[in-house]
Amino acid sequence: MAITLTNPTGLPEIDAYRQVSIATGSKLVHIAGQVAWDARGVTVGEGDLAAQVEQCYLNVGTALADVGGSFDDVAKLTVYVVDWTLDKMPLFLEGVARAAAKLGSAPVPPGTLLGVAALAAPDHLVEVDATAVLD
Repeated sequence: MAITLTNPTGLPEIDAYRQVSIATGSKLVHIAGQVAWDARGVTVGEGDLAAQVEQCYLNVGTALADVGGSFDDVAKLTVYVVDWTLDKMPLFLEGVARAAAKLGSAPVPPGTLLGVAALAAPDHLVEVDATAVLD
C-alpha cells in the first residue's frame, strides 16, 4: 500500500479524517472534482446534500478503480460545499458513511472542506477532488 494515514501526537484525532498521509508509491493520480452525476450525466439527489456527497465519493471511487486504485490510495481530498454551515455536518457525514459502506472502505485521508458560493451547475451542492498515490 502506498499510503499510510496517521494522527500525530499533539494534533487532535478527528473521526472524519486523519491529519497526515505518507505517500511512498510511484504513481501520482489527480482526480478532477467529482459532482453528483451518474454515468449519464444526470444529477443524483437534487437538493439532498447527503445523497450528493455519497455520489461524489462513489464517483471518486470509480475514477480510482479505473486506474487500479481505491480510497486506500488517497493521500488528500478537497471538498467544496455550497453555502456551507456547521449544521450541514451531519448530512455530510451521513453521505460519507453511505459511500464508505458501498465502497467497503472508510475514506479518511487528510482533507479540506471549503464553503463556496456556487459550483458549475446550480443543482450541485458538493464537489470532491482527490490526489492518490499508487505503487
